[in-house]
Amino acid sequence: MTNPIRPTDDEARLLAQKLLQEARFAALGFTDPNSNSPMVTRISCVPCPSGGPLSLVSDLSAHTQALRRNPACAFLIGEPKDKGDPLTHPRLSLQGTAEFINHSDADYQSLAPHYLGLYPKAKLYIGFTDFSFLRLKVRRGFLNGGFGKAFELTPQDLAPNRQA
Repeated sequence: MTNPIRPTDDEARLLAQKLLQEARFAALGFTDPNSNSPMVTRISCVPCPSGGPLSLVSDLSAHTQALRRNPACAFLIGEPKDKGDPLTHPRLSLQGTAEFINHSDADYQSLAPHYLGLYPKAKLYIGFTDFSFLRLKVRRGFLNGGFGKAFELTPQDLAPNRQA
C-alpha cells in the first residue's frame, strides 16, 4: 500500500496557517475522566499570537474540568463550504497539551484585547473569574487538504511568522 502522507511543503504550511488564522471555532477532543473515554465538544477558537489555537473557557464546563485533570487534547479546525463534498474541504487536526492562562497570569491581560478583537461579544463574560484562556501547545498536526493531500506538520510548520 502506498503511503498517503505527502512530504510537507510550503503550500501545505500556508494552507494550515490559513486555517488557523481563519478559525473562530473548533472541535475539541479530550478524555472524559468519568468514563475514561474520548469526548468531543465545540469551542470558540482564535489564532494565538504565539501560534496555535486559543480559546476562552469556563471552569464550569465539563471539558475544562477534564482538561485540568488530563491536559492531553486535540483540535479539529476547518469547516466545509456551502457546496461540494465535505471530505474535499481542507481541515487541520492538532494534537497537544492544554495550557491554562488564568486572570492572575500576566499573559491574560495581553491576550484579552487580542481575543476581544476577534470575538467582541465575549466582553460580556471575559471578566468572569471562572473563565480562563486555553492555549494549545501543539505537539503535531495533520493537514487534510482534500482527497490525496495529506501532510504531517510540526509546531514550526504552524508558526505564524514562518516564512514559507
